[in-house]
Amino acid sequence: MRRAVMAKRKEKTPEYFTVDVDRLDQEGRGVARNDEGKVVFIEGALPGERVTYERLRSKPSYEKGRVVAVHRESVQRVKPACPHFGIGPGSCGGCAMQHLEANAQVAYKQKVLMDTLWHIGRVKPESVLPAIHGPAWNYRHRARLTVRDVAKKGGVLVGFHEKASSYVADMTTCKILTKNVVAMLMPMRELVASLSIRQRLPQIEVAVGGDSRTALVFRVLEAPTDDDMEKLLAFGREHGADIWLQPKGPETAHAVLPENEHALGLSLSEFGVRISFKPTDFTQVNHALNETMVGRAVRLLHVEPEHKVADFFCGLGNFTLPLATKAAKVIGIEGSEGLVARARQGAADNGLADKTEFVARNLFTWTEKDWDELWDRMGGIDRVLIDPPREGAIELAGALAATDRRPARIVYVSCNPATLARDCAKLHHEGGWHIRAAGIMNMFPHTGHVESIAVLEPGPKPERRPAEDLQTEAAQDVPAETPANETAETAE
Repeated sequence: MRRAVMAKRKEKTPEYFTVDVDRLDQEGRGVARNDEGKVVFIEGALPGERVTYERLRSKPSYEKGRVVAVHRESVQRVKPACPHFGIGPGSCGGCAMQHLEANAQVAYKQKVLMDTLWHIGRVKPESVLPAIHGPAWNYRHRARLTVRDVAKKGGVLVGFHEKASSYVADMTTCKILTKNVVAMLMPMRELVASLSIRQRLPQIEVAVGGDSRTALVFRVLEAPTDDDMEKLLAFGREHGADIWLQPKGPETAHAVLPENEHALGLSLSEFGVRISFKPTDFTQVNHALNETMVGRAVRLLHVEPEHKVADFFCGLGNFTLPLATKAAKVIGIEGSEGLVARARQGAADNGLADKTEFVARNLFTWTEKDWDELWDRMGGIDRVLIDPPREGAIELAGALAATDRRPARIVYVSCNPATLARDCAKLHHEGGWHIRAAGIMNMFPHTGHVESIAVLEPGPKPERRPAEDLQTEAAQDVPAETPANETAETAE
């Protein structure tokens, strides 16, 4: 009888190199060139530093590493505030830049935005908007925490993933979650460890309302027993949290106590608006920054009482409802029928039903014909707000570039500089739209996530030249350094 013999994997001998760091990439890693001229992305390195790094991965055009020694420190380097922040195995992946001074983080993100607009879109804003700042710590009102029962680490872990890993960080505290959620981290471990379904509970979604009301959504792959339910509800009473269960997809999430179904809300005090939401809904994680962002967007649109406004990718009405307090009529367009129904309810709750309309429509198949129909339906459109997901709004940008029925101003709110640049390229190079201003909003401090806003106004249409050609030209003078499938975990 033949026996298969498993060869023992050889331990790889660590390799170390010393380099000078030139800049940061879009993931917050230091960028340098080694002695062979190959680009190196180094976790934990900052511009201007001389560091020794350990090589983690080598590809034909680039390699990745992590700092093991800093020989010349940047003046912008600071001591991380969180004990779980780091670059080695086991460090938490919730933050990427706690070692970089807070104002320097903002300057870096502003540069990322401007560089991306130029290199991808061949566009430059006429002016740079001052960055919007908010709280740097305890700002995160929404998070998805992974749960694992790991005997080797002493039992149940609840937290973010480790850097570039599927493992769960051994978090005992956190500097970016709200303080009331931080206080629950260790008790949550004890709670899950006491449940019969602890091996069938992969995540807990956390959502905190504007009044600090908190919901915990337990993703359950098996129905909790009566004893489990008693423990969950007792935990909720002790820690002031609404308990929700999610047996399948997000649409199955429900409050264990029916009276908690509509308890969460987000206030936009400048406009006298309160938006109810469910813990699995998309809402901005940074409430203070969101309120400032909405105020800026409304002011940048220059909305007058007689104006008609279209809000694309409106969601629950984060922009629609504030805009309705300033304009004659606002139409919110969103892909989800469920969100549209709840946005209508939100308008009614805030006394804005007569000034708003909500439509469910797939915006990823939008055409110039759709735009013309919307224009006729509204009797003209004076202003447009666009707030798409990371995929951007290229179809909508194409329709606005092609049409002669143009609003006087567009404000585009983006969570991805690359798709913002692509869409602005189409609007500018094909439609004659001018990028009057752009800037960043530090929605996710200590991460590489760049939230931004751009203001566009129509100008004479240029001789038609596809934006794709200009993007191809732009790519030719930018080294292809960061492959799309090699990026670190995003903040969202």
